[in-house]
Amino acid sequence: MKILIVEDEIRLAEALVQIMKEQHYQADAVYNGTDGLYCGLSGEYDVIILDIMLPGENGFEIVKKLREAHIQTPVLMLTARDDLHDKITGLDKGADDYMTKPFIPEELLARVRALSRRQGEVIVEELKYGDLTLNLSNNDLWKGSRSIHLGFKEFEILKILMSNSGKIISKDTLITKVWGNDSDAEDNNVEAYISFLRKKFSFLGSRVEIGTVRKVGYRLEDPDA
Repeated sequence: MKILIVEDEIRLAEALVQIMKEQHYQADAVYNGTDGLYCGLSGEYDVIILDIMLPGENGFEIVKKLREAHIQTPVLMLTARDDLHDKITGLDKGADDYMTKPFIPEELLARVRALSRRQGEVIVEELKYGDLTLNLSNNDLWKGSRSIHLGFKEFEILKILMSNSGKIISKDTLITKVWGNDSDAEDNNVEAYISFLRKKFSFLGSRVEIGTVRKVGYRLEDPDA
């Protein structure tokens, strides 16, 4: 899961990033409303944690503009403002949930998980392609009765490929979604993890292949499809 944190209190933003990373989530933090709106409009995130009082665009303006742009990413407003009018305003602008500071990390994480499941009102437990099944709750990859556990980046890459089966996914997209916007990861990092996944497909005896489209990216291929 990829989380965007828009919070101008830098220490709190860093603490939130750490909380998310301890759950093996990818988390990016920005510290003003202008950057928050820009990142939110990318559509790359599964959940946005959004403060109200921000330099530049405030949280109400951000969520309103996201919805006007048809970005349906779930938004959790996290703020010190506990006035009922503010809560109603945030929800009316298009926010999905609202928490006040200080907060309990366990409750925050529970709400983030709930929001991530809410997209499309469909809770997806696994992804399938060809003879492979990817369990989204424990990172296990199955082929028939055989399974193998995937590391975090292997899992994230394969999840993206399986969620976009048949589509070509560029290396730049994989770097952004798996390593993050500020990462120093390069093409060879992606190539290494694609190689790891191919070896695990072979171990399972799967017919599914990760095809390389020269100078474009990768896609899953099933010779029997």
